[in-house]
Amino acid sequence: MARLLAIDYGTKRTGIAITDELQIIASGLTTVDTKDLLPFLKDYTSKEKVELFIIGEPRQMNNEVSESEAYILPFIEKLSKRIPTIPIARVDERFTSKMAFQTMIDSGLSKGQRRNKALVDEISATIILQSYMASRG
Repeated sequence: MARLLAIDYGTKRTGIAITDELQIIASGLTTVDTKDLLPFLKDYTSKEKVELFIIGEPRQMNNEVSESEAYILPFIEKLSKRIPTIPIARVDERFTSKMAFQTMIDSGLSKGQRRNKALVDEISATIILQSYMASRG
């Protein structure tokens, strides 16, 4: 089997999470400057087998697409052209940042550590990945 890779896309930073090859465990991988995201993904997928990209889909409380989707769609288009062999799935990412922050509190991280926005993005990507895995059964 190949890995699943989740992306919590942001205009400045993007959190990335990955499964093990058996797709059992979701783990935060890293946070990448968004400007370096496509080269990072191209390099990563040249070294590791990735079966699917899972990209967060920001939605508002009324289920309408969030305005940040306007930044994500052009990225998805570039990604599908740059790495056409790996399909893309979308997952509702409502509340992932709040859940990531709560996870940090529950893990006993200090206030200083909880201010680390890169870590929040990485944990958010992990939550997106876990959500996708749970939806598959």
